[in-house]
Amino acid sequence: MRVGLAAAIGVTATAALPLAGTATVGVAQALTPPTISGPVPSDGPVAPSAPTRQTSLCSELVTTKADHIARPASLQALDIDRAWEFSRGAGQRVAVIDTGVFRHPRLAVVPGGDYVSSGDGTRDCDGHGTQVAGLIAAKQSADDGFAGVAPDATIIAIRQSSANYGPADSRQESSSAPVLPEGASQGAGDVTTLARAVVRAVNLGATVINISVSACGPAGSDLGDRALGAAVRFAYDRNVVVVAAADNTSSGSGGACAQNTAAAQGGRDPDPWASVTTKASPAWFTPYVLSVGAVEDDGVPANFSLAGPWVTVAAPGRDMESLNTAVNPAIIDGRKTDQGTDPLSGTSFAAPLVSGLAALIRSRFPQLTAGQVINRITRTAHHPADGRDGTVGYGLIDPVAALTTTTPDSLPSGADPADPRTGDSRNVFAAEPLRPAPASPGPGAVPRYVAIGVAAGAGLLAVLSWTLMRRRTGERRRLREGIDY
Repeated sequence: MRVGLAAAIGVTATAALPLAGTATVGVAQALTPPTISGPVPSDGPVAPSAPTRQTSLCSELVTTKADHIARPASLQALDIDRAWEFSRGAGQRVAVIDTGVFRHPRLAVVPGGDYVSSGDGTRDCDGHGTQVAGLIAAKQSADDGFAGVAPDATIIAIRQSSANYGPADSRQESSSAPVLPEGASQGAGDVTTLARAVVRAVNLGATVINISVSACGPAGSDLGDRALGAAVRFAYDRNVVVVAAADNTSSGSGGACAQNTAAAQGGRDPDPWASVTTKASPAWFTPYVLSVGAVEDDGVPANFSLAGPWVTVAAPGRDMESLNTAVNPAIIDGRKTDQGTDPLSGTSFAAPLVSGLAALIRSRFPQLTAGQVINRITRTAHHPADGRDGTVGYGLIDPVAALTTTTPDSLPSGADPADPRTGDSRNVFAAEPLRPAPASPGPGAVPRYVAIGVAAGAGLLAVLSWTLMRRRTGERRRLREGIDY
């Protein structure tokens, strides 16, 4: 039986690989959350699993607009200009594990290694990794309105997959599930090299890791991703935020994953894992991975976004703009195909917006752990009516709220982060209903001041300390600029 193994970019049909012991697609397998066990893989060798060669011309990226002067709709939806008043991601190193990252003059790029061919990670024949990096950390320019969410962050470029490369010997067959961009039937990159790349990113000092490629298959299939699970937990334990695209469905934007229909219907399911028909890796390794679904600019779930109980939050993922793998034109919004031009749409373009937000938070609040950063992102997202659902998780991210809202960002003492009852940072506040954070202060919200004065003897004045807090009247408490905790 053949199992689709997809990249999360969703532009064309994705790869397939025979896997032993797979189940029929579309039949629920009563899936349970994955158990992570086994040793953490080494980050080496920093090379392909087997010799490779370039099998096709590099992708041609294009622009369909006369200019890109206006701020992209995705960034407007996130109110990014206001978020930049609080943080721009300075001091953060975001690893982009993808198709490589071009040394664009609007990116601060450091090489991280190449698992596709020889090189240092800064060659990008597919363009996908450069687009992802641009959405995270592209610097502003007077020539256009585009910029990354965290323009002061640095990108660690790790090339781990490519649709334009393949085995040097056509008879070679990888023993691991392929992780391919652009949905090629053959290519370079698999879950084994992805696991090594995650460990390498941690060893290179990444504070955030973005993974916009994935493998998907029926719930009962074996993706061979045990080492990948160990790698993402290793990153979490080393205080690194791992952000992964949820993946794309076969019904929209060219993905290969069958939709989890029950999860896509929205609402709370008493046992959401039991109705899963398709799983995606590494997105399903919650809570060690922050999994990102895609929405339209108005917040409506995108039809191509794979739903599942592991989806954490959502971000815009339709008709995106980003950097070119050349200096001119600097900004592109599509990829040329035999059928015309495909827009940049997919959960892989939603994920870097969340990675950028994680960088903003880590820069503003350097004392927060990886779990606390994930918690802050989920608590300040615009939750759906039922609190969370399988399409958007805890909802559309809100960068301004995430950078200015007071939240109790600590796990309970001794809590196990793998235990959904106590350790999952999205669930530890179950006693307090989750509510959307407003984009701006609402009418009638009156600040209250808490005085903490102690008399230290006759004649001493009380020492006052105040914290601006919102009344809990259905709105989340918010802070003035520069104040937190």
